[in-house]
Amino acid sequence: MRRSPPDGNRQIQAQCHRADRTDKVIRNFKKLFSGDRVFYIRVLTLALPIALQSLITIGVNMLDTIMVGRLSEEALSATSLANQFINIYHIFCMGLGMGASVLVSRYWGMRESEPQKAAEALKKTICIMVRLTLGLALLFAAITMAIPGRIMGMYTPEESIISLGIVYFRYSIVTYFFLGLSLVCTIVLRSVGRVRMPLYVSVGAFFVNLVANYGLIFGRLGMPRMGIAGAALGTLIARIFEAGVICGYLFFVDRAIGFRIRHVFMRTGDLMGEYIRISIPVLVSDGILAIGNNTVAIVVGHLSMAFVAANAITSVTQQMSNVLAQGVAQAGAIVTGQTLGEGDREKALGQGYAFLGLGLCLGLFAAGVIKLISGPVISAYSMSQETTKVAGQLMDAIGFIMIFQSANSIMTKGVLRGGGDTKMLMLADNIFLWLLSIPLGLLAGFELGLPAFWIYTCLKADQIAKTVWCIFRLRSGKWIKKISTGKGA
Repeated sequence: MRRSPPDGNRQIQAQCHRADRTDKVIRNFKKLFSGDRVFYIRVLTLALPIALQSLITIGVNMLDTIMVGRLSEEALSATSLANQFINIYHIFCMGLGMGASVLVSRYWGMRESEPQKAAEALKKTICIMVRLTLGLALLFAAITMAIPGRIMGMYTPEESIISLGIVYFRYSIVTYFFLGLSLVCTIVLRSVGRVRMPLYVSVGAFFVNLVANYGLIFGRLGMPRMGIAGAALGTLIARIFEAGVICGYLFFVDRAIGFRIRHVFMRTGDLMGEYIRISIPVLVSDGILAIGNNTVAIVVGHLSMAFVAANAITSVTQQMSNVLAQGVAQAGAIVTGQTLGEGDREKALGQGYAFLGLGLCLGLFAAGVIKLISGPVISAYSMSQETTKVAGQLMDAIGFIMIFQSANSIMTKGVLRGGGDTKMLMLADNIFLWLLSIPLGLLAGFELGLPAFWIYTCLKADQIAKTVWCIFRLRSGKWIKKISTGKGA
């Protein structure tokens, strides 16, 4: 018969187990903070210009919101909801650009070991991306031109808002082409470390948009007073300026990439399979995610006009608070891709944990910032008492969700995507959104009638679930995929 260990031995064993668990926790915690200063400097060098560029873009949107909000709550709601549809195209283009970025950054990292193959594959990737972007712009322009009323009707039953949204759409049709080209070309430049030039262009576009919107919305500076149509036209003018400079630089000036207009017509068949394998899941993921987010907007649009207006106000704050995390996410994709392109798998794994640590820290920082600025931001708008109350609850919910959103966006849109794990990300993004967030949001908003804080938290529950999933996926190491350069690779 087996004897049980004496009580003293059991206590010692229990203490040893506790010590082992504590040591394991400490080791895992230390992984989140790299001792390599060069790594953090490299990330900040890439992330800060990207974040500043995003902040400028959001600043333009915030000025638009404030200016249009001076017209009426209906005009503010119409602009916000019309832009929800335009944002579907925006996210599709981001999917095309970020999918191509996985290949571009990997090929850029290979330029020392296989310069000729890498350079050719790089040009073919950009060529495919530009073609798909222009085709997508044509599709969205045709849909917007054909059924603007039906599009607005998806978001709200209010006839006054629908009619104003149709006016906004009428002046936004051409915007798709310039918005798409400037987005994807900017992402290509970032993927090879050219982050400052797009930033400078965004600064110029900010002032162009500011002057055009101020003049065209209110009839100042010798321009006609066009109201909500002026907001759309001012944005179009800024997009034309931005695309002209960014695309002009990439197609005619930049020598490192060497892409020119003639390359748009080059043969790309040998790389198409690799592009589809890596990039199309990103496009599909972001595209379905955009549709899912628009489903969230539809839920919001059918709750109340106060909720719609409050969401329009707080969404700008959410975007501003997340810009640094978005910058780090894009830096994560670039750094991870280039590190793997150099053939250093272990280094990429270590960097992945460091990016997770950055995400958690940035999420806590963003939550604190939202808490500090929520009052002044809400008071800057001339809104009803009900809208102000709802906006306050939404700000609290955004601050809570931002902790998780920052961490998982850096992992999903950065490290895991940079490793080529695009198929699994496509599944994870959409499973959590469609099977968790949207059902919970519908239940909270329409069945249970919960306060705005809980409705928003339920609609963003996927951010919490994905954060947990990302940790397990990172630890597995299965997110690192091999990528070829096409024919003969």
